[in-house]
Formats: sequence, structure tokens, C-alpha cells
Amino acid sequence: MGGNVGVAGFGEWGRNVVRNFHALGALRAICDVNAARRGAARADYPDAAFTTDYGALLADPAIRAVALATPAATHCAMAKLALEAGKDVLVEKPLALTVTDGRELVELAARRGRILMVGHVLRYHPAVVRLKRMVEEGALGRLQYLYSNRLNLGKIRAEENILWSFAPHDVSVMLDLLGEEPCAVVCRGGGYVRPSVPDVTMSQFLFPSGVRAHIFVSWLHPFKEQRLVVVGSEKMAVFDDTADRKLVVYPHRLEWKDRVPTAVKMAGEPVEVESAEPLREECRHFLECVETRQRPRTDGEEGLRVLNVLEACQRSLENPAGRTNAECGMRNAEPSAGLPGGSGSILHSAFRIPHSERDFFVHPTAVVDEPCEVGAGTKIWHFSHVMQGARIGERCVFGQNCFVAEGVVIGDNVKAQNNVSIYTGAWIEDDVFLGPSCVLINVTNPRAQVNRHALYEKTLLRRGATIGANATILCGVEIGRYAFVAAGAVVAKSAPDYAFLMGVPARQAGWMSRHGHRLKAPDGEGIMTCPESGYRYKEVAPGVLRCLDLDEEAPLPKDLAVGARAYDEFKKD
Repeated sequence: MGGNVGVAGFGEWGRNVVRNFHALGALRAICDVNAARRGAARADYPDAAFTTDYGALLADPAIRAVALATPAATHCAMAKLALEAGKDVLVEKPLALTVTDGRELVELAARRGRILMVGHVLRYHPAVVRLKRMVEEGALGRLQYLYSNRLNLGKIRAEENILWSFAPHDVSVMLDLLGEEPCAVVCRGGGYVRPSVPDVTMSQFLFPSGVRAHIFVSWLHPFKEQRLVVVGSEKMAVFDDTADRKLVVYPHRLEWKDRVPTAVKMAGEPVEVESAEPLREECRHFLECVETRQRPRTDGEEGLRVLNVLEACQRSLENPAGRTNAECGMRNAEPSAGLPGGSGSILHSAFRIPHSERDFFVHPTAVVDEPCEVGAGTKIWHFSHVMQGARIGERCVFGQNCFVAEGVVIGDNVKAQNNVSIYTGAWIEDDVFLGPSCVLINVTNPRAQVNRHALYEKTLLRRGATIGANATILCGVEIGRYAFVAAGAVVAKSAPDYAFLMGVPARQAGWMSRHGHRLKAPDGEGIMTCPESGYRYKEVAPGVLRCLDLDEEAPLPKDLAVGARAYDEFKKD
């Protein structure tokens, strides 16, 4: 489309936009309210008209499309005027400063049949395009974690904070790579130049698929860094826009040695990407969409999804820890009428702040429903959820994304690693270790269409037991004291004290000591000795192991609520 684009804004970024549309043969006019820029514009682009009147630019019938490179606060009003004038619009990020304003633009563009595109320029970077293709092809395996750092000692703005200035590009890329919107966000930051305008923010995201991410942005940083890291189950990819090698893949892997995960580091493998200016590719794509009427890669609805995330982050940012006990969150309105794929999802930035009088720790992203019981010294970390009616002892630790259901009883010093869900029917005594992503099932034959809440079966994990990573414990079984379930095992039958279980289905493969060591074959007197503690063990009856150096029949040191006698009553219910 030769000479049919008008560019509004001839500032630092606007000059780049003008340069690229001129190089593509599409520039017709430049508009800027600062008349002092007329000389520079005419010197570099003598064939392009220059005006300080935005209305005159829109009134030119030869201009089919307008690109806006103006301050963020003007985007909504100027884009609205251009759409009403029948122009296609490319607006720099963000689309607007509120979801409501962004939705108004999307609906207006749909009614007028106009192209509305947002300048999320990182989406047009050849390295990001290649990274997206690698994710789609499964080259990195299952995505697990993403993070982005966009840092610089840069131009400090007053009309928008660092979140709205730097983060939109990274939010856009993450949403595109994952193909989903986050279900929870938490944002923290601070204003140091102007207290009311944050200069630094850290935003954390949880996605429905379980993927987590964070975005760290700052314009008060000693050096420039623009890096995106994507961690997959097979490989890790690093996009570094400040490096000579823009995209590097690291085929690092984890190996299990003696039941301990060990990192095996590999050299980075540079990925060949074409050499092209991202902004040039963005402008080229806009022109193609204007000509073909195809939907832009970063259309208005994509911009609206990014706004949705930014607004949720802003709400979280404005509700710092300790300010309120209430949940804070943001919900989208209904899907935009007449818009395919309208934004109708719910995005929560909800979290609970622990009461100051509590003697246990709850991370701001975790939720603890009341009433429930949580003992002193217990720690409940990121995005975990404890439901009302749960009973948790002292000095327990729950890692990220754990869930404790109603009616669950947990003793003292229980360690639950990341992604552990403990459902109604579980009874866990003291000193139990639950490995990452292990599963405790409470229904034998679950069906979504059949309500079996009254048929929950009870499962007991006795004192000191260890459940390995990704192991599954079927309901109705009892795991004996200090038993050890290997990673990935599926336990369908009860196990005695000190049993070592492995396999699918799990079978007893020997004995474990209290200190977690597999006991070797007995000596001539039938004695097995723990190499760490020196305690002696003996099988006193078939399937019954006793520690000869401890009084196995002695009562527990204190009468715990989750002790054996309490569980006997629990089983009778």
C-alpha cells in the first residue's frame, strides 16, 4: 500500500516507526503536536507531509491506516478517533490503560470492520518466532517454568509505571508461548523516584496447566538486561536480546543417583535465526493485514488479554502485604459481543494475608480458609490452599501449589513438597515426608457424573513414613511407621512398619531403617544394622520388623491429637 500510512508521534520511538514505514514505502504523513520537530521530519522524509493537527491527519482520504506512537495515556482516545474515521490502527503498547477502555476499542473496531493491532514488538522478533515454533514442535518437552527480566537504567516516566511500560511485551510472549491465561497473579514493587509511580516490580503467575512464571522489570538497574528463559522437561531455552547469540538451547537433564536428583549440565547450542529488525517485521505484518484483511498476530483481542493480566497485577501491586485481610481480585466482564474468541475468562489475583497474631507463616499467595487449625511454626508457601476444617500440626512445611482438603488431619513436622494434594480421608501422623507431586487417592472408582462424597475411603500414613516423588497411594490402605515408598510407585495394599516398597504395582523389596537406609541381608543371627545410626533390626515374625535398640511398644512421647488412639476412633467413624 504505497504511501497510505500516517504516523502520529515523532518522539524517540515514533522516529523508529516512521523510519520503518518509510523503508516499506508506506509513509504518507507525520503528525506531532511539537512543531519544533517539523524541521527534522522534513529533512529526513521530505516526501511526507507534517502536521500538528491530528484531526487533519485523519481527514486525509488518502490515509488508510494510522500508527500511534504517542504516550500511553493517549492511546484509547486517539485510537477511537482513528477507528471512527474509518482508519485501520496500529497502536503501541499498551492498547489502553484499563480493560474497559481496551474492550471499547476492540468492539468499535469489530463494528466498523477495521484492523486493530497492538505493537507488541517482541512477538515479531525472529528469535521469539523461532522459540514459539520450537515450543509447538515439542523440542523443549513439557513447559514447566518461564521467567523474564527486562531491566535498564532507562527513561523514567510519570504517566505510567514500570509495569505498564516494560512488562506488556513479556506478558504477550508468555501468553502466546503457553496458549493460556494465568489463573492467579501476585505483583510486588516499589516507587523510589516518585513514591506513587513504581520503578521496580516482580510479577508471579500461575497458569491452569500448572506452569509458573515471573516477570521482573526495572528502570533503576545498573545494566541492561532483556532475557527470557523457558524451562522445559527436556531442554531449556534462553532468549537474550542483548547477546550476539540471541537464542540458545541448553539440553541439561536430571539423573537420579541413589534416589537423589543430580543435574547434568550440557553446553549451550545456539539456534540459527534470521537477521531482521523486529519493528520492521511488525510494520510489514500490519501492512499485510491492511491489504488482505487478515487478523493480526497481535490484534486488539490479544492486546485485551495482555491488559487483563496487567490490570490484575496492578490490583495486586496496590494491595501490599499487611494492608488488608480481604481477598483482592479482578474479573473480566462477559465476552465481547460479536467478537470471536471474546475474553470471558476469570483472572484472579486473590490472596489472603495472614493475621498478625498467627504464630505460623502463610505466603501472600496462599489461601487458608477459616475455621481450621494450624500449629505453631508451620509454613505454607506459594499458591497453596488449606480448606476449612483441616487440622495441621506444628512445624510442618507445605511447598508450592499444595492442597489440604476439609477434614484432613496432619501431625507435627510433616514435610509436603511442591504439588502435593491431600484429600479428605487422609490421616497423616508426625514426621511424614511427602515427595513432589505424590498422590493420595480417596475414591476407588471416581466418576465426574457420580457423587461419591459419602464414599471417601480413609488412608493412614504412620509416623515417619516417606512417600517418594510421583508415587500414588490408593485409598483405604495403611502405610506403616518409617516405611519408604519409592518414587513413582503405586501402592494398592497396606504395608508394615519399615517396609521398602517399589514398582507398579508396588511390592515390598526389603526393609528400611528409621534413618532412611535400605537394610542389607541379615547376619547369622538375623540382625540387620543401619549404617548411619547403628541401630539393630530383626524380623521377629514373618513381615514384622522390630528395632532391637528402641522400645517399639512404648507410648509416643506425648499424647498427640493425631496419635494412634485418636486414629482408632477415626477409623470407627
